Amino acid sequence: MVRRRRDRVAPEAVGVPAGRRRRASGLRREELAGLAGISTDYLTRLEQGRATAPSAQVVEALARALRLPDPERNLLFGLAGHAAPGPHIVPSRVTPSVQRLLDRLSGTPVVVYDATWTLVTANAPYEALMGETTTWRGIERNAIWRNLVGPGNRTVHTAQEQAEHEARLVADLRLTASRYPADRALRRLIGALADASPRFTELWESDPPAPLPHPSRRKTVEHPAVGRITLDCDTLLVALDDLRISVYTAEPGTPDAERLALAVVLGTQALVE
Repeated sequence: MVRRRRDRVAPEAVGVPAGRRRRASGLRREELAGLAGISTDYLTRLEQGRATAPSAQVVEALARALRLPDPERNLLFGLAGHAAPGPHIVPSRVTPSVQRLLDRLSGTPVVVYDATWTLVTANAPYEALMGETTTWRGIERNAIWRNLVGPGNRTVHTAQEQAEHEARLVADLRLTASRYPADRALRRLIGALADASPRFTELWESDPPAPLPHPSRRKTVEHPAVGRITLDCDTLLVALDDLRISVYTAEPGTPDAERLALAVVLGTQALVE
């Protein structure tokens, strides 16, 4: 089913630059693997029937990347031996209405996280600004892990800003855990973070930080080609789907807007090539 659907998906429909030297009209294996956050080798084994027990997270990622309608999504879960996720599981599905919103922001850096702060999807301008995400696997896709244990990202923080950012991420994860107590993957994530980071355990057991005075935050990004860019980062909460959508913008006509536009052009050109 995955192979047939992959052959029917136009690259432009899922935000993949088509490029000039393209023979097939559908998605290449490596493109779908990148969109779903899995390795090309694993996708090959799935399509060839040599990997027969994909996790529910992988199935959801493939359904999202292929933009399957509900009946086909549910069928894919059934073929993989899973029931479609219910209300007790942290949702990571991008609904058609949310996807239409993302499509309208196709020229703006946008990244989507689920309620555990695990990356669901990032568009090409975001990757041009912040670096490629398609090679991240497993816990590497979690923003809390990347801030506390992993390599972080291109955002420039003072020590105090970093500490506050970490505290807010962990406090939000604690709220998520209270809403989804039966989610085993969430419990495994919390255990992995606790094992890897004493800082996580400290924050988990601390009082939550005070609310931000406003939802917009200024962020400075150290881009390797164009230098520092100071942007507005607005994180929007999709309440019914429990998703977090972070949008990066600059005031038009400013040097930061020019640097952002240049970063996006340079990055998306590199993706096409």
